[in-house]
Amino acid sequence: MEVSVKRFMSLTVMALGVIGVVVSLVMAFAGSGDSIRGMMLVLGIVLFFVGLYIFPTLKHHRSIVYVIFLFPLLFTFAVTVIIPLVLGICYSFTDWTGIRFNNVIGFGNYTTMFSDPAFIWSILITFIFVVLNMVLINLVGFLLALLCTSGLKGGGFFRASYFLPNLIGGIVLGYIWQFVFNNVLISMTGNISWLAQSKTALFAIVIVYIWQYAGYIMLIYITGLTQIPGEVLEAAKIDGANSSQTLFKIKIPMIASTITICTFLTLTSAFKQFDVNMALTNGAGSVPNFMGNYLSNGTQMLALNIYNTAISKNNYALGQAKAVFFFIILAIVSLIQVRISNKKEVEL
Repeated sequence: MEVSVKRFMSLTVMALGVIGVVVSLVMAFAGSGDSIRGMMLVLGIVLFFVGLYIFPTLKHHRSIVYVIFLFPLLFTFAVTVIIPLVLGICYSFTDWTGIRFNNVIGFGNYTTMFSDPAFIWSILITFIFVVLNMVLINLVGFLLALLCTSGLKGGGFFRASYFLPNLIGGIVLGYIWQFVFNNVLISMTGNISWLAQSKTALFAIVIVYIWQYAGYIMLIYITGLTQIPGEVLEAAKIDGANSSQTLFKIKIPMIASTITICTFLTLTSAFKQFDVNMALTNGAGSVPNFMGNYLSNGTQMLALNIYNTAISKNNYALGQAKAVFFFIILAIVSLIQVRISNKKEVEL
């Protein structure tokens, strides 16, 4: 078979694949063709890679084979992340009902979103929650890591004990601590539960989240501390460095990359907090005067606000607009945090 004919066949098959993918996505966006659009999407992607594989070239053939073997993973990532993200952004500009939409309303959902005092309040307390958790979880996790790497007897037991809360699901954890705050600690606060007032309820959520997540961060810090060369620590000891000098001049600078990882994990995890917030307070808590309004959801953080908008209030389009805004905030803050941390690594 001539090269030109084989090339034409390859390009034709690839074009059919692209057309199948585009048509299936258009049908999904329009809410039609429920019975065939999934099969058309898969068939279109398969045809594209078949055409790519039979393309008459030797120079890049091995790379094409590698891509084909990676296809299942790439396909899964596209179906579960990329395509829903693109469709979600499109739906945020419509009156989507969760099944289909009738009109494109432009920035109407975003205008409604920013005129809602409850949503603005959820953004505010989410940022407060994130800052508190970034500082406190990393501090507690690092101190626990220092304790577990200090040669203390039973170090393995302590590591397992501190990590154990992370294995408990957030919903179960929330109900456990709800019992603790409402029945065990209530006598310490004048017979008033910590969860009854929005200010103390927010700090209660912070305490629970630190208790759950600090053990996980501790393990990452332990990994970083154990990778510090023993010769360096021994040399510092010979030179007369005390414990605090060794900690701040040697250990912390040498685990700068570990600190970057831990701050990134605590940042993203705290921003996405949902299950503990839902189980512990379900967003309840009074705010007497915020933007001239009385709010009854004083502990409702951003993820829970999005969930309640879409599911509880059955307003999927507005919930999707909030989710898109949430994604943008998280992406920007994460990039800034990583950039700042990388600069700190260089300075250290």
